[in-house]
Amino acid sequence: MERKKSILKIKSEAYAVRIINLHKYLRTDKHETIMSKQIYRSGTSIGANIAESTNAQSGFDFINKLSIALKEANETEYWLKNLYQGEYINKAGFESMMNDNEELTKMLVSSIKTMKQKLGIDDTTR
Repeated sequence: MERKKSILKIKSEAYAVRIINLHKYLRTDKHETIMSKQIYRSGTSIGANIAESTNAQSGFDFINKLSIALKEANETEYWLKNLYQGEYINKAGFESMMNDNEELTKMLVSSIKTMKQKLGIDDTTR
């Protein structure tokens, strides 16, 4: 029996495909290897960690996996900005990728907050 996929998982998988295609474009058309590898790793890692959270051993493990995905989304944003400022990607491509990344980031923050509330974790004590 197949489990129903969460919207977060669906969107992160679609984003990973966009990252893979961006990586191919950067390697083939722009002959860029360093940043293309970096964004490939961080951008696809978002979805990988979300997928891992599906089988988390506990609520704390779930938070940990999604927190790693959030860090990877932040790193991906960094590489997107560098690729745009370095003129490897155009404004339309940059804005589109950033919008998807920001949407995933908001969803991750919301999911982490929700689980922390369920577990009674107070973020204000840090």
